[in-house]
Amino acid sequence: MTHSIAKIFQTRRGDNFALHDRFLNSQMVKVLKTIGYDRVYTKAEGPYLYDDQGNQYLDLLSGFGVFALGRNHPTVKAALQEVLTSDLPDLVQMDVSLLAGLLAEKLVQATPEPLTRVFFCNSGAEAVEAAIKFARYTTGRSRILYCEHAFHGLTLGALSLNGEEIFRQGFGPLLPDCVPIPFNDLAALEQALAEQPTAAFIVEPIQGKGVNLPADDYLPEAARLCRKYGALLVADEVQTGLGRTGRLWAVEHWGVEPDMLLIAKALSGGFVPVGAVVMTAQIMDKVFNRMDRAVVHGSTFAKNNLAMAAGLATLTVLEEENLIANAAQQGEALLDGLRPLVAKYEFFREIRGKGLMLALEFGKPHSLKLKTAWNLLEAANKGLFSQMVTIPLFKRHRILSQVAGHGMNVVKFLPPLVITSQDVAWIIAACDAVLADCHQVPGAIWDLGKTLAGHALKARKTA
Repeated sequence: MTHSIAKIFQTRRGDNFALHDRFLNSQMVKVLKTIGYDRVYTKAEGPYLYDDQGNQYLDLLSGFGVFALGRNHPTVKAALQEVLTSDLPDLVQMDVSLLAGLLAEKLVQATPEPLTRVFFCNSGAEAVEAAIKFARYTTGRSRILYCEHAFHGLTLGALSLNGEEIFRQGFGPLLPDCVPIPFNDLAALEQALAEQPTAAFIVEPIQGKGVNLPADDYLPEAARLCRKYGALLVADEVQTGLGRTGRLWAVEHWGVEPDMLLIAKALSGGFVPVGAVVMTAQIMDKVFNRMDRAVVHGSTFAKNNLAMAAGLATLTVLEEENLIANAAQQGEALLDGLRPLVAKYEFFREIRGKGLMLALEFGKPHSLKLKTAWNLLEAANKGLFSQMVTIPLFKRHRILSQVAGHGMNVVKFLPPLVITSQDVAWIIAACDAVLADCHQVPGAIWDLGKTLAGHALKARKTA
């Protein structure tokens, strides 16, 4: 064999950062080197990553939710290998795929009862783009409501529904008739629906940026208001779906039946990009209402055999390994283990979440020395304290995590659904140790804080 990926990895290992610096996003390379995340990973299994020094890391990012099953799950690998060795016809286009039909059947069986049709695509952003088009065509209206601080993707239509200005800045003009409203505010939603005909309200059941949870009546009342004013309710479950919150779909926590449900990330099994819109028959039949409209919306690589096989294998693993129940159990154990730290440490304000989608929120302490140190960080860059938690979690305790959004002091945990009670104990002990260090002023972590503040101020001057 003249072309060997294994040989390429062996001979070019360690060239990652030089290649990306030269040919891809050099700013990302600078970020990783600045915060000390410049590791060379050589292996991945379940919830763990391994670097070229043999160190094991617990991955609490899970590829922003892609690796719900963990990495390199054997059942998904076996399904993909079987597709590759079966010489199946694929993407014939003037044909209909058996595997796509089977995955659609499984998704319809797993979603709320009114949702009986499926459109496949390649990503969450593509699912959002499809939802925008389908809602506009079905209702004959153009206006889309979305929530402040929402994240729905970075393609132009999806970006038009993003509630964070940092992602939108400089990319306008975006789609017209996309209107933001506060999350978890029923009065604002009804006012927006009443003032002008609206095609759809698109909402994350739990907001990914900040892990903001709704009040118990918010989503059921939002569904009622959408029906009252003739708007479609679109649940963006790209991150919250497929067991992430301890239920198959997050909307199940509140008994909500949306008109469209958007899926991606975890459906891939961690291997092949795939997205889906599960919708009512009314929407599908309205958009594709004549034979000459059979191709009015599509995606070239959607429904490819590898993606469909990955989706089928993912649903099988979720069921056979009871991963949704494990997400609920381990998520509750994490909440129970981290709650006592809120009373123990001044900086720690709240632990919240559902299942294995959790947020640790930090805020200004009350004692003078700590408050002074906090103010210096916040003056340099709002939300900088969170980096003083994530960086030592990574460098000292080998736990990979992320800040939950730009300019906020919230750290987000999004572990694979396969984590164990031992992993939960690892997380709790590491958080306890890092927060204890944060209360030592002066100390090594505050030396890190000064360095981060210096970089932030330098970046501000450059900008």
